[in-house]
Amino acid sequence: MSPAVYVQTNDATGNEVIAFGRAEDGALAPQGRHSTGGRGTGMPHLASAGSVVLNDDGRWLLAVNAGSDELSLFAVQPDGLRLAGRARSGGSKPTSVAVHGTLVYVLNNGAPSISGFTLADGKLTELGGSTRPLSSADANPAQVSFTADGKVLIVTERGTNTISSYVIDESGYAQDPATIKSSGQTPYGFGLTADGSLIVSEAFGGAPGAAAASCYAVSGAGELTIISGSVADTRTEVCWVALTKDDRFAFVTNFGDGTVSCYEITTERSLRLHEPVAGSTGQGEKGIRDEAISGDGRYLYAIDADAQKVCGWTVGQDGQLKPVGEFGGVPDTVAGLAAS
Repeated sequence: MSPAVYVQTNDATGNEVIAFGRAEDGALAPQGRHSTGGRGTGMPHLASAGSVVLNDDGRWLLAVNAGSDELSLFAVQPDGLRLAGRARSGGSKPTSVAVHGTLVYVLNNGAPSISGFTLADGKLTELGGSTRPLSSADANPAQVSFTADGKVLIVTERGTNTISSYVIDESGYAQDPATIKSSGQTPYGFGLTADGSLIVSEAFGGAPGAAAASCYAVSGAGELTIISGSVADTRTEVCWVALTKDDRFAFVTNFGDGTVSCYEITTERSLRLHEPVAGSTGQGEKGIRDEAISGDGRYLYAIDADAQKVCGWTVGQDGQLKPVGEFGGVPDTVAGLAAS
């Protein structure tokens, strides 16, 4: 399968996944639009991280339909995407999805909850009785994701300024959550390293210059322990996190001023600001949102929804970013980004 980048339109009348083929130099070219069979919200911003994700081996793509309360499954084929099926999300307004092996969990933002599914034989099947609430009806969650070993599920809650963790049992069921106070306000997107470090962005309610990120250790029992509390990136409204393949650097996108900041993850697993502005889609201009690093680790891509484009950079071994281009063809409702 050729490398590609995927985003969703989030259109209220008919959601679609837009596929871009990736050339050797990182340039993107449209490959087609594929109906999810569901509907988006039609809003100019789906306030979440992880609304479009690839599974571990890149053979399956999952996309939420926040307007019709569904989850869509696509088979990734040499000639493009094939819609393999849809399932009710187990709640209302699904905004984020996580996959590990044959297990899938969806984050519902209506009545805040998570719901589980199995992915087997090209089908999504509801894991009966798997729906679990978040810590509060006011959770306003942003992202759900598994730890690298699949034993713990993490959810960030902006409304309560907390982070919830769920231990996954042998049958794939999430246990009742353990919830801790976030180091900083408005915890949003996050990334998880192979050794169990959790890197969380903190938007601080969009206050100018207040953006930060923090780092936690995640135990096998789902316990979260702060390693680095709120490390400022000097920018505004940070929301999304992407980790390099060697887990040495974390790139965060700052919606409020159109920049990408770079943090170093030290050998002691602490977090250190490496470069406040490693990249930009137009410094001082709002718009940059979801991001992902390509499967081979060579490129970083991010949506600039306000400018209706996808931007790309090469990723250097020292954490430096070099632009490879800006690519149009997405609507202002565009949301989510996955890269193979």
